[in-house]
Amino acid sequence: MKNLMLLLILRTILFATEKKVGLLVKSSLKWFAVLTTIVMLFILLGGALVTKTDSGMGCGRSWPLCNGQLIPDKITIELVIELSHRLVSGAGGFLVLILSYMSWKKIGHIREARFLSVLSFGFLLLQGLIGAAAVIWSQSDFVLALHFGISLISFASVFLLTLLIFEVDKKFEAEKLIVDKRMKFHIIGVLIFCLAVVYTGALVRHTESSLICKDWPLCVNDSAALPSNLYEWIQMGHRAMAGAIFIWVSYVAYIAKKHYKNQKVLYGGWIAAFILVFLQVTAGAFIIFSRQNLYIALTHALFIACFFGVMSYLMLLTSRSKKNSLAQQKGNSTHAVKGQDEQDITPTVPAR
Repeated sequence: MKNLMLLLILRTILFATEKKVGLLVKSSLKWFAVLTTIVMLFILLGGALVTKTDSGMGCGRSWPLCNGQLIPDKITIELVIELSHRLVSGAGGFLVLILSYMSWKKIGHIREARFLSVLSFGFLLLQGLIGAAAVIWSQSDFVLALHFGISLISFASVFLLTLLIFEVDKKFEAEKLIVDKRMKFHIIGVLIFCLAVVYTGALVRHTESSLICKDWPLCVNDSAALPSNLYEWIQMGHRAMAGAIFIWVSYVAYIAKKHYKNQKVLYGGWIAAFILVFLQVTAGAFIIFSRQNLYIALTHALFIACFFGVMSYLMLLTSRSKKNSLAQQKGNSTHAVKGQDEQDITPTVPAR
């Protein structure tokens, strides 16, 4: 009897310890995911800073070392910016690799977790390779413009992993969300179009076309003439696409407000997207008004990162919509069959 009691006490202690350790590991994973997301944001902004300050050659044609030296002897502001970006990117690579492994182990049962784990590290690695190739061999502006978009996809993947780890879906009851065809079209369309806008924006930076047009919204407000050279076409093409995505998101936010208020995650997502795209366009205009103020330019990059993150989450929910719909149909049919069975076994009372 005593042995049995002792065994029960030991099992209770072990169970409590395992539960406590499990909660501790889960809490640690959450904080690690937040840290990795923040570092990814710094990598994104660091890349924009390197481009804006023209610091890409701050370390010469040497990679990963600066000018072939472990500790550079000649320090310049361009070298500090470029080297800092390389160090943060390297640290981010290790963090993303660890987060991917931990996510695979801890939340691998969630359908998207493994895919996002591979995507986040894969695109970060691709970003690093393009950055290294740009330093060692030089690349055209049209190839370098891909760099920011690749970084954005890697950031969004880590951001989505963090949301999955925090179980945000349960708070929004996302498992009940069914996205109709109209909203699917807008979510997928805006996300793809956003990447095109991002590419043209990066092209503006890499071709140094930011101030080729001194006015806003037109290149020359007193004239409605078409652009006269490649740089003006790049700048005005980006403005036209930015204006188009602003109008598109505004329209869908209006639809969400009018028809989807009961679906909080869709409604909230589109309102957040509208606010962010409005801030993005405003920051873009102020880059011209301030004659390319560095802080405004970095804010411009921050807003597009947040906007892309929101749209990526809506895309994640859209990918689950069919599964949610089938689950609800199955639940309804099971409920209907159960109700029919209950009717069948209910005895019929003859009328008197």
